[in-house]
Amino acid sequence: MTTDVMSNVPVDDRITIAELTADPYSIYRKLRAETPVLRINSINRIMLTKAADTKHVKDNWELFSSDDPLTPMKRAFLAHTLMRKDGEAHKRERNAMAPAFSPRNIKGCWNEIYTQVAKDYVGRLPRGETVDLFSGLAAPYAARCLTYLLGIPEASDADMMRWSQTLIDGAGNFGNVPELFERSDAANAEMDALFDTCVARVKADPDQSALSVMVNADDPIERSQIYSNVKIAIGGGINEPRDALLTILYGLFTNPDQLDACKADALWDAAFEEGVRWVAPIQASSRLVMQDTEIRGHAIAKGEVVMTVQASACHDEDLYDRPEEYNIFRPKTPHQAFGNGPHFCQGTHIARRMLAQIVLPMLFDRFPNMTLPDPAQVKFWGFGFRGPLSLPVTLN
Repeated sequence: MTTDVMSNVPVDDRITIAELTADPYSIYRKLRAETPVLRINSINRIMLTKAADTKHVKDNWELFSSDDPLTPMKRAFLAHTLMRKDGEAHKRERNAMAPAFSPRNIKGCWNEIYTQVAKDYVGRLPRGETVDLFSGLAAPYAARCLTYLLGIPEASDADMMRWSQTLIDGAGNFGNVPELFERSDAANAEMDALFDTCVARVKADPDQSALSVMVNADDPIERSQIYSNVKIAIGGGINEPRDALLTILYGLFTNPDQLDACKADALWDAAFEEGVRWVAPIQASSRLVMQDTEIRGHAIAKGEVVMTVQASACHDEDLYDRPEEYNIFRPKTPHQAFGNGPHFCQGTHIARRMLAQIVLPMLFDRFPNMTLPDPAQVKFWGFGFRGPLSLPVTLN
């Protein structure tokens, strides 16, 4: 460990991306206690691991811009997306599809559609067999629900899952591996072609989907940005509910008393909130420092990029007792799993409805004695996004 002489920020040249991908929480625990502001050379960013600091940065967009110049996102999406915009530019694009995410539409439109999707997907699971719920339920359920929300039901589950992972791989391609961008380029071309077809349909027959409300607005945003908005939602809108569902199930299976309480008293909302706190589906994000500032006594110069680790914030000992444990009975404390500030996740309420109020109770109603035969087989993975790579359960 050294210290940057110009900014007095400690510098680490030992922590690797591979280590952060395999076991980030043990690293974050040590950083929170010893060096909560740390420049990590492998990611070329100043990492912030305390909840107060991550919230401060996310809440102050004028000082900490989302337009991180080091991210490969623009290259992967072939667009300057709303995820890298601030102020009025961000607000205009976010608001363009906001009606699709409104409480009125969640209750009056998506609840019925998602319930039917859940019935279809849970109903086809075979009783008495051991099935990997990653591929057997979580991923396709998230993908199919998303096609309706976005207005692209013509897309197959397989294409949605492939596009999502391809965009994520490209956006996280900090090593500029050519093959990853070649795949994202091909995926962008496929999506653009599909969107062209879907636009014609929703213009002729408008609905409540994000694509429809954007193209039929009185003052629509640019077509390129409409498409990039939909792509952003594809990139995150599958992985987040997929990984959250699997994480919640793992937490419940490995804590039978909590599972019993959930089934007896319908504590699915508590199970959801604790699951996303315990292993945040989106673990970290970056912000560009717009003016010289200071964090915890460390000088942070204009032009630096800080990484806010919401996964670590959700384990901050200042807020949570024994944060490494999954515990639906812990006192209610706000978490940062869905971010905060202007970029607070727009799909939060939909994800909560999809998982806590629809598919979780339905799954245990159909398979009340469902078990996880070997918890040791379950491997959590990921630095930017994180969740179980598989979840083999026996459906009884």
